[in-house]
Formats: sequence, structure tokens, C-alpha cells
Amino acid sequence: MAPCVLRSCIGVSQAISWSKAVLLLKRGNMTACRSPPNFRKCHSYGVPKLSPQEVSSILRINEGSYEISTSSIRAFDANQLPSNIPIEDRISVARCRYTTGMLFGVFDGHGGPDVADVISQRLFDYIALTLLPFSILRELIESNTDLCGRLTETYTDITLSPKLLHIHNNSLRKYAIELLESQGEMYDFQMQQALSQAFLKLDSDLSQEIIEVAHSDLEILPLAIMGACACVAHVDGSHLHLATSGDCRAVLGILSDANKWVCRPVGYEHNTDNVDEMRRVLSEHPKSEVNTVIKNERLLGQLAPLRAFGDYPYKWKTSLLKKLLLPVFGAGIMPPNYYTPPYLTARPEVFHHHLTARDRFLVLATDGLWEQMLPHKVVKFVGEHTTGKQTLDLLKLPRKHMRMEQINEILMQRQIGLSKKPTDTNASTHLIRNALGRTEYGVEHSRLSAMLTLPDDMVRNFRDDISVIVVYFDTDYLRHSPAE
Repeated sequence: MAPCVLRSCIGVSQAISWSKAVLLLKRGNMTACRSPPNFRKCHSYGVPKLSPQEVSSILRINEGSYEISTSSIRAFDANQLPSNIPIEDRISVARCRYTTGMLFGVFDGHGGPDVADVISQRLFDYIALTLLPFSILRELIESNTDLCGRLTETYTDITLSPKLLHIHNNSLRKYAIELLESQGEMYDFQMQQALSQAFLKLDSDLSQEIIEVAHSDLEILPLAIMGACACVAHVDGSHLHLATSGDCRAVLGILSDANKWVCRPVGYEHNTDNVDEMRRVLSEHPKSEVNTVIKNERLLGQLAPLRAFGDYPYKWKTSLLKKLLLPVFGAGIMPPNYYTPPYLTARPEVFHHHLTARDRFLVLATDGLWEQMLPHKVVKFVGEHTTGKQTLDLLKLPRKHMRMEQINEILMQRQIGLSKKPTDTNASTHLIRNALGRTEYGVEHSRLSAMLTLPDDMVRNFRDDISVIVVYFDTDYLRHSPAE
């Protein structure tokens, strides 16, 4: 995998609508060519509006790959495909500066992109701060410098406005002081608790920040009525922790002893498909509300995810909603049957997995991918992509003085891989291509073309924003890491 800088368009400000992308292609601003005159028609989707080269150009606009080669992580691929204009998904990747972990996150906004944007750029700082040892935490506070930018090294751009950046810095410093006062040098650290605490603290701080400026700053007030789901992975050596709040998901790709790809879901979606999650929500409210808390498979008949950041009309007290939101957004902002708030939480479910040499990759994605593809298919396609991609590289023997039968085995594996040679070098792009274009006969170009040229007012009826990160593990590191 050739290293390249992860494009900043994975951030907020440079998301490109597909109407613009197609327009760029038509104007000749990107490499494109016309469909050959003998291109096969498809009865289901009609004559393709885009050539294969144009389809690939659109799918690759937001893709990025990066080689890391640190600890148990070898590299990662990432990509996004917008449906909403502007895109409401976000992707974040960062390395913790004072600890040895890497952070990967996908964020799915709803009601607008703003909360997903803010959370994706602030949450990793909160997590990194929560993970700090007592001595480093005290040293940072005593230095009296801004904490933003010091806690993590990001692979995606920080684009918070100066106003929001100032608010973020102030909240981080207050949180750092709270941590220092509450923990002490003998604090018994628990990773699951730390991740949960960081999620809840950021959601609480965002709520308080909106309340404090609501009367003087109408620019920040709309954040109150937007929300975002999050799926964050923290990888430190052989330890994988995953924190999920909402309907984003992650799966592990495992290569079995029989050389078969095995899918292991990590975490669960928080929606009405999750029976345990429905029971949790219902248990937190009086039995008299059993028919109204979840109605038409939505929270209070309105919200699909049962956990999320933001969405304060489902969290604030009735008096606060009437005071701050009702005068600005009207009576429709009050959910029906709003008797015993809060109905929603940002508290994540946190899962731990001890990585082994059989664990080859982790896929994190927003629900736009999972609506199109089952988890075991996701693992299958990434696994096959990994095998096929090896045929694109020059053959390099893993060690000197190999026997002929060992070299022959490597050549046989490459021959098998030739049949799976991928169109895309980026696994996230490969997943998006298959999610939108695959039929029972393989990837159908006419279907892909149709899905990428849907009118702006119709596209949301067929697909959601899709954001994908594929994290590759270092097998040699995991093979020699001690079992714990």
C-alpha cells in the first residue's frame, strides 16, 4: 500500500455533492472518457449515464490511505460517499500523544451535519485527556497552555471555527481540572469506564455550552436540535476497545485455521432492532408510557437511534425546552408524550477484544453501509480485496534462503489472488462499489451508474451517506505479543 495523505475532504468543509461531482466530470475537470458505443445495456437500470472511468473517479473523490506501521496497526483505508447535501457523516483518525493508543471514529449526523462535525473534532481530545496518567495530567494543567492540539496527532483536519475552538479549549481545561481533583495518584483506571466518561462528558459540556450562549448566539443554538451517532475504536497493542452510541457499527475480519474469512461483529446497533436496547429504554420510564416511549419503531415516534450525542429536545427538561427552543423553532420542536425526560443518552456500550494473529482487519462504518450490505459480506469483500491486492505488488520473498516448495506455495497463492484482482486499491472504496453496484452476477456497472446519478431530491430515498474505515493489523506484531 503506497502511503498518501488522507484527504481533508473527509472532513466537513470539502464534502462534494454528487451533482457537483458529475458536473466536474462533464466539464473535464477530472479524468473521464465516454462510454464505448457497444457498452452492454441493462434492462433494470437503462443505458449507463457514466462510463466506468467516470464512476471510479466519483467513488474515489474522498478516499485516502495511510501507512502507520506502529504497534499492532499496519495501515488504514478510508472513504466517504455523500447522499445528503452537505454530507452529514464524519471520519476521524488520531494518535494519542501521551499514551500509545490509536483512535478511529465514524460519526453519523442527523438533522444536519453540525453536531457530527463538532463531536468528530472534539471527542478524541476528551478520550485522550481521560486516558492520561495523573502525573502528565497535572503537568499539562500547570503549563497553562491550550490543550487542543497537544493531546492528539490527527490524520484529518481540525476545522472548528475560532469561536468553537475557544469554547472547546475552555471546556477541556475545566474537564482536566475535574479529572485531577477526582482521580488522585492511586486512581484505579478502567478503560471501559474512561471511554464512557469521555462520551458523556462531551455531550454534557456541549449541552451546557449551548445553554450558556443561547440568548446571545443564535449561530450555536441550532446545535441543540441536531444529533450524531458515534462508533470509536481505541487500539493499543493487542487491546481493541470499541465504544458505540447509536447505529454505526464495526466488524472484525478473522482468518480461520482453514483459511476462511470469519466475521465477528463488535458491538450492537442502538435502535429498535436491538431488543435489549428497547428493554433498557422502556425500563427507564413509568409503565404508563410503555406505548409512547417507542412508537412506530422510533423514540417518541420520531428518532430512529436510541442513543446519540446532541438531540437535546429528547434530553432537556420541559421547562428548558420551552424557554430556549420553543420561541426560536416553534411548537413542533416539542416531542409528543414528553413526560419523563431524558429519553436519550450518549452513553456508549464499550466492548473489549484481545487481538490475535488471526485478526486481520477492523471495519468501522456508518449505517449507510450496513443498510446495503450484511456484516459477513463486508468481511468477505475486504478479505478477498486483501488477497487480490497482493497481486498488484511486485513479488517480494518474505525471507532469504527459502526452499523451492515454499516459493511455489507463495506463487500459487498469488495465482489464486489474480482471480480476485480488485478494481480499487482502497478497500473502503471497494466496499462502497460493491454495496451500491453488486447484483447476483457481480458488480453491475449500470446499477452503479444509476445510483451515482440519482437526482438530489431522490437520492436519499435509495441510499444514505456512507463512511468507511478499514484498519489493517500487523500480523507479525500480534503473533509475538504476549497473551493477556
